[in-house]
Amino acid sequence: MPSDCIPFKETNYFSSLICDYLEEKVELQPFYNRFPKLENFKAQIEEKQQSFSDAKREVLVKSLHNQYQGFSVSDLTIEHIELLKKNTTFTVTTGHQLNLFTGPLYFLYKIISTINLTKFLKEKYPEYNFVPIYWMATEDHDFDEINYFNLFGKKIQWNRNDGGVVGVFDTKGLDKVFEVFSSAIGSGQNAEQLKSLFQQAYLNRNTLADATRYLANELFGEYGLVIVDGDDKDLKRLFIPYVQKELSDQVSYHKVSPKAEKLQNEGYKIQVNPREINLFYLAEGLRERIIEKEGRYFVNETNISWSKSEILKELSEFPDRFSPNVMMRPLYQEVILPNLCYIGGGGELAYWLELKDYFETVEVPFPMLLLRNSALIQTKKQAEKIKKLGVTDTELFLKQHELINRKVRQISNIDINFDPQRKHLQEQFQGMYELAEQTDITFLNAVKAQEIKQLKGLNMLEKRLLKAQRIKLSDQVKRLTTIQNELFPNQSLQERSTNFSEMYLEYGKELIPFLVEHLDPLQGEFIILKQ
Repeated sequence: MPSDCIPFKETNYFSSLICDYLEEKVELQPFYNRFPKLENFKAQIEEKQQSFSDAKREVLVKSLHNQYQGFSVSDLTIEHIELLKKNTTFTVTTGHQLNLFTGPLYFLYKIISTINLTKFLKEKYPEYNFVPIYWMATEDHDFDEINYFNLFGKKIQWNRNDGGVVGVFDTKGLDKVFEVFSSAIGSGQNAEQLKSLFQQAYLNRNTLADATRYLANELFGEYGLVIVDGDDKDLKRLFIPYVQKELSDQVSYHKVSPKAEKLQNEGYKIQVNPREINLFYLAEGLRERIIEKEGRYFVNETNISWSKSEILKELSEFPDRFSPNVMMRPLYQEVILPNLCYIGGGGELAYWLELKDYFETVEVPFPMLLLRNSALIQTKKQAEKIKKLGVTDTELFLKQHELINRKVRQISNIDINFDPQRKHLQEQFQGMYELAEQTDITFLNAVKAQEIKQLKGLNMLEKRLLKAQRIKLSDQVKRLTTIQNELFPNQSLQERSTNFSEMYLEYGKELIPFLVEHLDPLQGEFIILKQ
């Protein structure tokens, strides 16, 4: 499967913030620690090694063994968990919601970027060990964002009552989803393997967290992926001092808000605004914000409240009931993991860039931030069609009307570009302007108005001619739009919509090895994979 690549900026699907970060613009350097280049990891290793204790490692390893009970675990994953006891072992982490059947394709790209970076690091720094981590967002409560996946342009959805954190949701009702999925993918060896994977994950496991762990472990266990569930009492006990400071001093709000404002002043959009307290309280079927009013703490939309001493006592006895929101989850991750680098999408990196001052204040090393791989997969048939149509990789990313207009101009047997006529017209009017300057202002204005009118007329004629040629060349236009719609569902990136099962039907068990071979997390460009 050969690959090509184009700069992220040329895809027009990535924000100016991310494009500028990738170009290491000077203005953004105060918002991150070190840029993710292999040679920069040595200093990151030394910084993290000094701050991460052996006691934390013991707690982490014990928790991981407990979390994996009842699962068939690869030898490499077990080895990686045991290696975490050593102060020469570090992690590279990505995180993702518990999307049904992985959700969009970029779930795979995130994890493969993480796996591949640990390989590169081991080659560069053989005296250390590096473990790929997938952080399951089990405490998330946005069920509507994860209860479906797209297959062949249609949404396959799990309908059930919402409420509380999604990780503990039971898997009842997913048998109905399986029936729809099974019917949609038909038969054949690859289809049967997908059906078995879905059944084993969602019909034979009791919770969504366990189902997701099983699925990710089946797909990536042979690469030594270690899956972490942060909804863990022992791990959260390590985080108690930071939760105390949040409740008492509202540290994240006071440190993140000015940083976010500075980012905004540089001309970038703010991804997430911090709250005064960036914590949720968990109970059965409940995940609600903690609010402080006049020295008393309340759980939003409930009758639960505490004095300051009472809530600190509650935290000490039940740390598992306190859940960090999007602003504090990165800190929680970095407190309990010997982590060097976080790999995420553009939106994730955007809010991480708000957090550096917060990390420095609480004296936790700020990790390196790496944009995950992005890719467009073309089947053999699609690649052949694109070649016949004479479309370049960069042209594929154009808005559809721009792509059509460009190709119609290229393949038309007449010249649709009226630029020479426009230039000639403007030259003719230049003489009129020279004459007008010798008379009065009213004549000069009349000349300007006439020039604008005639230029508009030329533009209108050009558009009508282009439209006529589009109709004449309708067959080529149809084939062009069809192939772009296949590769960019709903005029969006394939990776943000298409589920991996569509690709698995095409490539089978070779899909993951293909991606592992071709996705280079340090390449810094959008990758196009062709069979």
